[in-house]
Amino acid sequence: MDILLTHGYFLYEDPKELQIMKPYPPLGVLYICSHLRKKGIVAEVFDSTFSSRQQLWELLRKGPPSVLGVYANLMTRSNVVEILAVAKEAGWKTLVGGPEPGAYVSEYLAAGADVVVIGEGELTLEELVPALRSHGLDNLHEIDGIAFRSREGSIIRTKPREQIKDIDAQPWPAREAIDVAQYVDVWRKHHGMGSVSLITARGCPYHCRWCSHEVFGKTHRRRKPASVAEELEWLISRYQPQMAWMADDVFTIHHGWLFEYAAELKHRGLKLPFECISRADRLSPRVVETLADMGCFRVWIGSESGSQRILDAMERGVTVEQVRNGVALCRAAGIQTGMFLMWGYEGEDLSDIEATVEHVKETDPDIFFTTVAYPIKGTPYFSEVAERVEPLKQWKDTSDREFRIRNRHSRQFYRFADKLLRSEVELKRLHHKPDVDAAAVVALRSVVAEARAGLEATYSEVEA
Repeated sequence: MDILLTHGYFLYEDPKELQIMKPYPPLGVLYICSHLRKKGIVAEVFDSTFSSRQQLWELLRKGPPSVLGVYANLMTRSNVVEILAVAKEAGWKTLVGGPEPGAYVSEYLAAGADVVVIGEGELTLEELVPALRSHGLDNLHEIDGIAFRSREGSIIRTKPREQIKDIDAQPWPAREAIDVAQYVDVWRKHHGMGSVSLITARGCPYHCRWCSHEVFGKTHRRRKPASVAEELEWLISRYQPQMAWMADDVFTIHHGWLFEYAAELKHRGLKLPFECISRADRLSPRVVETLADMGCFRVWIGSESGSQRILDAMERGVTVEQVRNGVALCRAAGIQTGMFLMWGYEGEDLSDIEATVEHVKETDPDIFFTTVAYPIKGTPYFSEVAERVEPLKQWKDTSDREFRIRNRHSRQFYRFADKLLRSEVELKRLHHKPDVDAAAVVALRSVVAEARAGLEATYSEVEA
């Protein structure tokens, strides 16, 4: 074996996911595996999702040691740091890549990575793995897209790696390298529907200030419709799923492509229910009608705020009205909508929170999720608040979601905002039910009043 790939996410250690149970395979790792295998490099995958860290430790210590490549994101940092430590102790050469390490090169090198892979990994690993096999950690200066320490201890960053121009030339993810059927079965067991995932494009060309573009940059490279349809057809034949997740950042960016893909599916007689992410400004009557005809049952939209002032500060490039129209179009076509919302972006005040509450009440998505804005290193939002960001733990034990931003509203304030939003929406929905429970209405009004009072009382509380 030339390289072992893993990703450091352990489902059975994740209480939230154990309640949800909607896991998907690590497609990024599987794309790298298939690329390396196509180039004659012997690559294997340890899929940590349904495994334990003890099983991984046993594999690393048993050896023989080779090269270990670990995918890291902001939620798996502490696991990845531990994996690197165990691997180094067992004699492995260690690589780390993914959306986070490029922003924390010195930290990951200090934590045990021999090389940090920055950006897309396929072409870089195609050069790097044979170089490590032949020369060890020497003579890496000519390999683009990496960072490492010189013999003198200084950090060397090579020039950025050019991105893959033709992603259609890339092999499909090496799903046979792991037990994808287990993912499908978990979905089927917990939700009555087995699900598969695939991507049709790489990258997002938009400029939201809080969003990381560490791996793909602000590019948008799309596969040919026939290639995607062929992959979907194979997935249906191989795993017999009842639905699919189109895992693109924004599935509906290119309308012409979408219409061609829909025609390709129709030509092949394929219609598998699916869900996807869109932007409100990339939904139109024809797009939504096409999605419905293809079998789309849910569209997720990043609404973020009901305040246009905050959306403009985020550089979202959408309007509140576009979000409302997009949800209405989907509802009319029989497509459910999910909405992502964000509290606490820089400059948000009580009026913005009230605007968000009214926006969600008016729009009435089927599902909505909230989070409190967190600054990911390398983004414009991080640069804006960097001087006020304080981690709550040591770097290796935390993530970019665990921090304090001095002089921002307190966490209790945002808990009241969330309580107000959810109770107000539920109260409005109750009023639209034919047989309204008067006692339930009274109880919810009490919750709304309590939440609003709490919000106003904590408005002046800030993170110390």
